[in-house]
Amino acid sequence: MSAEAVGAAPVHWHVYRGTGRPGFVAKLPDPPPWRRFSGEPVCQVPTGDGGEANRHIGGTPGAGWVPSPREVSMVNAAIYLRRPLLVTGRPGTGKSSLAYLIARELGLGPVLRWPVTSRTALKDGLYLYDAIGRVQEINARQGEEPDIGEFVHLGPLGTALLPYERPRVLLVDELDKSDIDLPNDLLNVFENGEFEIDELTRIAARHPEVAVLTADREGSAVVRRGRVRCRAFPVVIITSNGEREFPAPFLRRCLKLHVEPPTPQQLGAMVAAQFGDTDGVDISRLISEFLARSEETGGLASDQLLNAVHLAMELATSGAYQPDDDWQELLTAIWHPLTSTAEAG
Repeated sequence: MSAEAVGAAPVHWHVYRGTGRPGFVAKLPDPPPWRRFSGEPVCQVPTGDGGEANRHIGGTPGAGWVPSPREVSMVNAAIYLRRPLLVTGRPGTGKSSLAYLIARELGLGPVLRWPVTSRTALKDGLYLYDAIGRVQEINARQGEEPDIGEFVHLGPLGTALLPYERPRVLLVDELDKSDIDLPNDLLNVFENGEFEIDELTRIAARHPEVAVLTADREGSAVVRRGRVRCRAFPVVIITSNGEREFPAPFLRRCLKLHVEPPTPQQLGAMVAAQFGDTDGVDISRLISEFLARSEETGGLASDQLLNAVHLAMELATSGAYQPDDDWQELLTAIWHPLTSTAEAG
């Protein structure tokens, strides 16, 4: 079921429609003059995004989460303005799915996912240098110096900032879990679209070009004079569950989208896309019960509904499905609260 089927009418300025169906756009809109970059050389976007996107949003084109018309418009605004999109909302409301839908629909390669924790630092997203591994390799080769690029591995953010002709999609997942300094540390990188690899800058006179590893599987890229500068600013989706506030300078450089809990129509579209024929199971009733339970517990994740539908269909196939007390007990276990506060209540 397409986004149009749940109320999203096509809008003429949209390059992204929110369907998740591959519809390769030959040329994305030009960025504002102040968001243009000049990275060289041009890198090619890796192919094979369909498999990764399908694993995340379902096995068929457009399967999985269906964004609302407002969400689609905000994604397009972020693409036109070349600004990160900060996506907030309760867990399980489809925040991360936006990144995969965008990459699949616009043909922007595999999503570069950067999961953030309380220990994550900016450099973790940019690159890692394995100094110990290099020393061990030198010793193993009896003093022969290996190529330093074999020990430089670009992270998801660093890979996204390579000079691709078409932008990559970067998912910065759960930034609200980060150390207090990380959002401010991101400002210069997002504003300038570049960073330096210190270990390569120091040897730039002797080795002006070095091939390094990227965050893509078995990928590599040439870095010139130790500097990575983007050509097309990546499509950056930053998710937050609202566990903290972000500083004003960071918010000023982002567009902000709050994802509301899913409607019955959105949930129905998601179930239809994932399961197709659901004869033998009253999906409307299951969705109504799910929404009521979600309201009671302070919010459930959409995949908790999918778990219940899958189990109901398995039971229906064997003739064991009955919406009785035993089934309600199973639903209570499947639809457990996502917060300890809700559990206590």
